[in-house]
Order: sequence, then structure tokens, then C-alpha cells
Amino acid sequence: MIYKKLKQEEIELPLFQGFHRHQVVTQCWRKESGKWQLKDIPFVDEWTKEQYVFLVKCLKNTVNTGGAVFGAFTEERLVGFTSVENSFFGSEKQYLQLSCIHVSEESRGNGIGKQLFSYAVEAATELGAQKLYISAHSAKESQAFYHALGCVEAKEYNRELAEAEPCDCQLEFVL
Repeated sequence: MIYKKLKQEEIELPLFQGFHRHQVVTQCWRKESGKWQLKDIPFVDEWTKEQYVFLVKCLKNTVNTGGAVFGAFTEERLVGFTSVENSFFGSEKQYLQLSCIHVSEESRGNGIGKQLFSYAVEAATELGAQKLYISAHSAKESQAFYHALGCVEAKEYNRELAEAEPCDCQLEFVL
């Protein structure tokens, strides 16, 4: 496995050829009356070509605005990636956003996500953040991943992110 920081010119649609963003979800976490509950909410999450096109635009913007994008490669094929934005927020400007972290379906369970998360932590630390903020998919498996890494519910919610994805769980990781 090779991990590397991606340059803006490397982030093009062909990079994601063979990347499988597919997840069968059966249960999701929902906060009701102030308490987190696991609910049966089955669906399949699979990206379309249009979503990959939008992703490329977003990741290029991340790099162009001083953030960082890292990729995990096996035999020159992208199997995972993560990104950290360079726009501070929070009452003390303590947060930087972990805007995405994904591992291709066939490569999950091999520690790639954990390693990518460590690169994101390093990048956010170098940029001067105190905490990573994650507006994270509420699927049971996604939340288990974040909690195993030490992420907890965010002390301060980013209203814009929470409103954009109302079913996401708002998390933080202290650097």
C-alpha cells in the first residue's frame, strides 16, 4: 500500500476509475429527545458518475485553498482517500473539517481508513487546528469506525454542515 499527498493536477475523474463507493446500510444512528438510538433504516449508498465529478471539483478546491488530500494506492489504483479543509471555525477557531474519508468497498477492513485518518490528523495538526470536525455518515458501521478512532460527538455543532446533512452525526477528534 502506498499513501501519498495528492496534488491538484492528480485529482481528475480517471483517478476514481475502479473505486467502489458502495455501502449496504441496514441501521443508522438518530438523536431523538436528546438520546442516540440505533434505528432500522435500510438503503444502499452508491455514488453516480455525477457524484464523482462533483467530488473531483471539491477535492481540487480543497487543495487550491490550502487543505490536504491524501490517497491510498495499491498497484497504482486508488483504494482510499481523505481530505482536510483549511478553513477554521468554532467559537475559538479550533476546528478544521475532515471533509471526507472513503475506502473502496473491496479494500475495507484492512486498516486503510485508520491510516488515512492518521494522515488527516497530521495535516490538521500542521495547519494549527486543535480538533478535527467530522459531519459523518450515520450508518452503524461508519459510526463504529469513527468511535474506534476516538471520535466523539462534537462539543460545538457547525450549523451549516449539520443543516446540509441533517442525518449525519456531528463528531470531533481532539488533536
